[in-house]
Amino acid sequence: MKKKIAWVTDTAALLDEKFIQDNQIHVLPLNIVFDEGVLRETVDMTHDEFYDKLRTTKTHPKTSQPAIGDVVELYKSLKQQGYACAIAIHTSQHLSGTYLSAFTAAQQAEFEVYPIDSKIGSFPMMKMIELGQQLEREGFEPNQIVEKINELADHSELSFIPASLSQLHKSGRVSGTQAFLSHLLNIKVVISFENGKVVMKEKVRAATKAKAYVESLLSNDLESSIIPEVAVIHCNNEEGAIIWKAALEKAYPLITFRVLPLSACVGVHAGEGTLGLSWVRLPELIAPKRQEKELVTI
Repeated sequence: MKKKIAWVTDTAALLDEKFIQDNQIHVLPLNIVFDEGVLRETVDMTHDEFYDKLRTTKTHPKTSQPAIGDVVELYKSLKQQGYACAIAIHTSQHLSGTYLSAFTAAQQAEFEVYPIDSKIGSFPMMKMIELGQQLEREGFEPNQIVEKINELADHSELSFIPASLSQLHKSGRVSGTQAFLSHLLNIKVVISFENGKVVMKEKVRAATKAKAYVESLLSNDLESSIIPEVAVIHCNNEEGAIIWKAALEKAYPLITFRVLPLSACVGVHAGEGTLGLSWVRLPELIAPKRQEKELVTI
């Protein structure tokens, strides 16, 4: 008998409401911690409200994972709704404890959960859900689906250009001297995900050179991989993203480009105005063979 799978993620993916509803996704909100209390992303505030607050707050906010109790309650609810298990795709464990909490919450709820470390955030998390649900419709078992999603995680890319280093300084990511010199010399940095960790890839003068560097990462991947779709990602900078998208469409006419906002949790650290690109390299995603044997519960 085919297992009924629930699909769970967090707001690092920042899925739009239509995608959530159409695909019946259960989303755990990440938290933004201001002086006056904790606000849940997309639940207690809109993104416009978040950036308004970020501009005026005296103390720089922090970010935190969903409360373990909320995760347990979600899993208990899914169990009561008749789901046999859940596949939970979460942001990189190097950035948040949400992935590791999924194991503890599953034990407490006595519910079968397959947690997946996406090793990234944003657009690739959506593509992982799309692939997983496609395989589910084709009749594959949960452990087979998880195997292919993990493969996709290893082929996902995300690089962005913080608007300035001031936010990274406030969140403790760079020193005050680095932030000052960056502003003085108009230095831009490129930050990328590598095996789940956020690393500084390049330092250049001027935003145009930083964007050119990110585009070079895309061009290099195109030499050996199929990349049908690329997301132009941003932190409350839709106008800048649209302009970059138009230029990219001329340079890469065979790729579909889309503009997507980044999680407010990224905005806390990277700052308003941040831009970047994200894509998934598709070598040969060969579907696994179906198996009839029982699966081991995680």
